[in-house]
Amino acid sequence: MPQIPEKIQELTVGQLSARSGAAVSALHFYETKGLITSRRTSGNQRRYHRDTLRRVAFVRAAQRVGIPLATIREALAQLPEERTPTREDWARLSAAWRSELDERIGRLSRLRDHLTDCIGCGCLSLETCVLSNPDDVFGERMSGSRLAPERPPRPRDA
Repeated sequence: MPQIPEKIQELTVGQLSARSGAAVSALHFYETKGLITSRRTSGNQRRYHRDTLRRVAFVRAAQRVGIPLATIREALAQLPEERTPTREDWARLSAAWRSELDERIGRLSRLRDHLTDCIGCGCLSLETCVLSNPDDVFGERMSGSRLAPERPPRPRDA
């Protein structure tokens, strides 16, 4: 991994890519989504402040656990500009996502535990499916395939 001397406070997109492991196209995408910022040189080249390395690492870690980009952008907006975020900054942001991740883990665990049941029944019944209709919550209102979105009838050819 290329080392960047401490005296260099701004990175080119290539340097940021090499250090962060993110593709240049991903960095451009992050910038269009407001996750990172750059300034433009007189030659219209992007320059990123060194703290962008931490921000990119944070974005990539949050994406790996399934945090939506809009949520990541809101979190990054709470961080100080032009200073490397501290451990306390990151702890505060990640604590806010803990319950969302716990809920997602619960849903995935239920999916894993009941996937065999679903395959075993053979019908993928929306009336009794423990995945699509847990605890038969729709049973009192309606049953069966009516839970699937209805399509308008196709016109018959004349």
